Amino acid sequence: MYLSPVTFAQTDSTTNTKNEFQFKLGVYYNSGLNYYGRTDSLRSSGVFPVAEFWFSKHFYINGAPVFIWNKATTLEYAGSVITAGLRFDKEKKYSSNIYVVKPIYKDNSQLVQSALKLQAAGTYTWINKAINITGGADIKLSDQLDYGATAGLDHLFRFQITTNSVLVIDPTATVNAGTQQFTKTSYKQGGVLPFPGTQQLITEEVNKFNILSYEFSMPVVYAKGKWQLIANPAYVLPQNLIKVPNRPDLSERGQNMFYATLGAKIIF
Repeated sequence: MYLSPVTFAQTDSTTNTKNEFQFKLGVYYNSGLNYYGRTDSLRSSGVFPVAEFWFSKHFYINGAPVFIWNKATTLEYAGSVITAGLRFDKEKKYSSNIYVVKPIYKDNSQLVQSALKLQAAGTYTWINKAINITGGADIKLSDQLDYGATAGLDHLFRFQITTNSVLVIDPTATVNAGTQQFTKTSYKQGGVLPFPGTQQLITEEVNKFNILSYEFSMPVVYAKGKWQLIANPAYVLPQNLIKVPNRPDLSERGQNMFYATLGAKIIF
């Protein structure tokens, strides 16, 4: 997902207080598609319309086709992402979200996250006047099984502009962690001193739980009536990139980068 299901939870929770069905339609632009700061070789941007179905104030399903462009293509369909979840909120106390993500990417997609086949995750936010504290965990299925965790701090500023319009600003700091599985090749000197013998090529499978990225963002939402305008500038610092000597095609690409998500949404 390019927009976290938690990012705008506080704003969305105010739009369905009667536990009724809602349909929401939005379109978003992302200036730098990334997966914990990891990018494809062409540093793609993307556009994705999102259709949201809220069957109650707790249960939702949304779907988003993803279109990308970069130096090699003007606009190309890369795949779709479907999310189903349950969210529970208690004003000024907590917000929790349990969801499952099913990506359906094209076989030749170059996006880093295209290897993901299924993700199940949960988050819990303790809301208080000083600072909101979020913790979460997830399981990701690709060719292997990976586990992740996230922790974040944010403080929500809410400004009532008119009786039917509000401005929300939510500066946020997040750390993401998860397992990394890769093959490590090294040379080991054989023999016994003073007879060193020959070097042996050793290949081993490595599975580590590491920090994947630090991210600082500033989600801004302006809501008026049934409309929402959304801007989310962010700065991501990827950590523990996997590098394979002499094999850039097998190495992870990423660097500290600024990117932004811009969008608009209407509630029917």
